[in-house]
Amino acid sequence: MMQFGLIGIGAGAAAALLFASLTSGSMLSIILFYLAPLPVMIAGLGWSHWAALVAATAGSLAIAAAFGGVLFLTFLVGIGAPAWWLCYLSALGRPFPAAPGGTPEFEWYPPGRLVLWAAILGAVFALLVSLSMANFSLDADSFRSELGAAFSQLFGLKTGADGAASFPGIRNPVRFIEIMVTVVPPAAAVAATVTNVVNLWLAGRVAKFSGRLIRPWPDIAALTLPPLTAAALAAAVALTFTGGMVAIIASVAAASLIMAFAVIGFAVLHTVTRGQTSRPLLIGSAYASVMVFGWPVLLIALLGLADTFLHLRARFASRKSVSKV
Repeated sequence: MMQFGLIGIGAGAAAALLFASLTSGSMLSIILFYLAPLPVMIAGLGWSHWAALVAATAGSLAIAAAFGGVLFLTFLVGIGAPAWWLCYLSALGRPFPAAPGGTPEFEWYPPGRLVLWAAILGAVFALLVSLSMANFSLDADSFRSELGAAFSQLFGLKTGADGAASFPGIRNPVRFIEIMVTVVPPAAAVAATVTNVVNLWLAGRVAKFSGRLIRPWPDIAALTLPPLTAAALAAAVALTFTGGMVAIIASVAAASLIMAFAVIGFAVLHTVTRGQTSRPLLIGSAYASVMVFGWPVLLIALLGLADTFLHLRARFASRKSVSKV
């Protein structure tokens, strides 16, 4: 237990430093900020979820001592708690019924459910951050007004004596703020979901490379989401047309779930391109287009959604086995 505590304190300090690097204002600090959950997850996947819990606590306390209560809550809710919870779930397993006289096996927590939890945690974090910026206004109009005021202050929007707003480089600053109010909450959910998934994958690879991974490495290409996830996405998209705070919350949930299906879409892409000589080019182009343009992620998510209903990977596997015969 002492080892878990020391590992956790070290990982928490590293996570706090990565998180605090954002205050430097450099471009590199943004990358380091998004890697803040990584030390906590490495401790959790390589030693124990108790080490991750210590890391989350130590990192939160370090941020509180250095920057105060607001960033303490941001680190705890956005970095520490999600990293610990994902590590805790990753370590869950139960004995798998084996044949008489066979070697007992373990059934580990499905990696697809970890992706879903990463999306849920991303949505919760985005909502909490947006609500805190809007002074926890629960009325839609008040929420947009308070969030717009927060963005105006953040971007240095100035109002002249004639009441006209101005911002260097922006022709219509009022419209710019309106777009930010609409786009930022779901965009924050997307960023938080991707951060959770990527850091969990990186932590797993580091732990596996060091020989300390607490569970077998899963087949990433076989990722599947729970069956009701598609229904949840459909409900969230439908609720975005209702208006009010319900629509705002639904847009955040829909954005996170779309990213979850995008992960499945990439898994499908990795599966159906196996054995092709152009595989590196196809996969590399898909990742590059998403990172550069953004919108192609919707096509990847549609591929993941189609696999949920049409079982594309199973069909590809059966067709490939038939062709070998």
